[in-house]
Amino acid sequence: MYRYNDFDEAFVRTRVAQFSQQVARRIDGSLTEDEFRPLRLMNGLYLQLHAYMLRVAIPYGTLDSRKMRQLAMIAERWDKGYGHFTTRQNIQFNWPKLQDVPEILSALADVEMHAIQTSGNCVRNVTADHFAGAAADEIEDPRPVAELLRQWSTDHPEFQFLPRKFKIAITGSPNDRAVTKAHDIGLRMVRNEAGEPGFEVIVGGGLGRTPMIGHVVREFLPKADLLPYVEAILSIYNELGRRDNKFKARIKILVHETGRDEIARLVEERFEETRAEFARTDQALLAEIERAFAPPAFRVAPTDAFDAFYKADPVFRAWADTNLAPHRAEGYAIVTISLKAHGATPGDATAEQMRLIADLAETHGHDEIRISHEQNVILPHVHKSDLPAIHAALSRAGLATANVGLISDIIACPGMDYCALATARSIPVAQEIATRFEDLKLEHEIGPLKLKISGCINACGHHHVGHIGILGLDRAGVENYQITLGGDHTETAAIGEKTGPGFAYDEIVPAIERIVRAYLEVRSEPAETFLETLRRVGHGPFKAALYDAEGTKDAA
Repeated sequence: MYRYNDFDEAFVRTRVAQFSQQVARRIDGSLTEDEFRPLRLMNGLYLQLHAYMLRVAIPYGTLDSRKMRQLAMIAERWDKGYGHFTTRQNIQFNWPKLQDVPEILSALADVEMHAIQTSGNCVRNVTADHFAGAAADEIEDPRPVAELLRQWSTDHPEFQFLPRKFKIAITGSPNDRAVTKAHDIGLRMVRNEAGEPGFEVIVGGGLGRTPMIGHVVREFLPKADLLPYVEAILSIYNELGRRDNKFKARIKILVHETGRDEIARLVEERFEETRAEFARTDQALLAEIERAFAPPAFRVAPTDAFDAFYKADPVFRAWADTNLAPHRAEGYAIVTISLKAHGATPGDATAEQMRLIADLAETHGHDEIRISHEQNVILPHVHKSDLPAIHAALSRAGLATANVGLISDIIACPGMDYCALATARSIPVAQEIATRFEDLKLEHEIGPLKLKISGCINACGHHHVGHIGILGLDRAGVENYQITLGGDHTETAAIGEKTGPGFAYDEIVPAIERIVRAYLEVRSEPAETFLETLRRVGHGPFKAALYDAEGTKDAA
């Protein structure tokens, strides 16, 4: 894991001191809210429906036990005892008092964390595959490159006031777990014909009110050229991106209006200039960063305990089947800790749960923790012999729900319970869907299914790329929920198709049940997933289940 150097430490402490003075001036009335707003946003502080919200950066989703314990302390001391992990691999505190924010930021700085560039029209927190450095299918760990991008983009003098916010995602695996095609820049590690690793560069993806899948502008970019190439993209966007209309200011609109080929040509021209300026001076820094991400010393030990528990305990076996992923090291597994217990708020973790996760990481996981864009927590390096003990500890803390990748493993934005932009509730819908399918005992029979919910058109819940997506809207003061089908966030990314008219709040859960029951009826075999079935049979059976008179009557 990367550790701050003297420059990093001084930079973050200076920002804390600077913002502390700005907070004091806001409290004593020297700054109006209009004057204070751009200053607080530069430091990750939002004003939501009921209170301020502080968004803390977790670069490329990587933590250790020390940082997780500090987050737990902050949650208890200055918030309401919990934090909310987001689809940007950040954590949000929803109830801080303005006068306490400087102390919170100072406490974050104590463990090499901050809230810089978690808001504003700048390069936001760089996200990465949450299995990075551990996945069996990985070409290379992408986190050193993500850290290089973080250092380069932080307080970049040219890119602090872009036309609109800018998001970069990176994966080192051919199987895309970072949603790269729905980002302003997506980076997928690939190999060329000589077997050398490099990046497929994708530009112009994004969700929100105008969802688009990104375009490949370079099929293979050598690793050594990545930073000047990304700078070239941002430079072109900063120069040509629209500033007259914030709804058309994202790079996806620039690519759409200008054309992929012309954007690629402009970027290549600018790249030749920036490459000469860099002269690969960033490669020495990258080499230094890579040393900080050396893999842990994996141990060699028998896995008999795991095998015995797997055979004897059906509860453990169900958890292992859903919540474990293959690891690159023999005898190890990747553990996903679900923050989606049935009826819980997706992505929330209490201070006690955070401390337990820190303890487990320190004792059994080489002191590494990851946050996924799916709002779960990962222990990336766990020897299989430790899994029974981990499962037992998670069970006692309410963290052993065996539902990763299933219908109750829902991505949901905060919605109208917290967000000032939301037009409908998200959290209660997610809770009711999860509880409904737990009561029906169907989710394991259903199998892999990605359900995502957003409470407004900003799409923070990624509903556009859900196999089933739900968008909450306001229709004449009444909540109305649109359903999309067929979205995909992986390397075969697709935007879901709207099924038809929306549903009222009390109709949406029965509507989702009808979709699922239609799938169970038309799938060719139990192994055929929801998305595979949808792609084979089309939307017809699902729309019929949603909208025929008998189905609507039954739902009512």
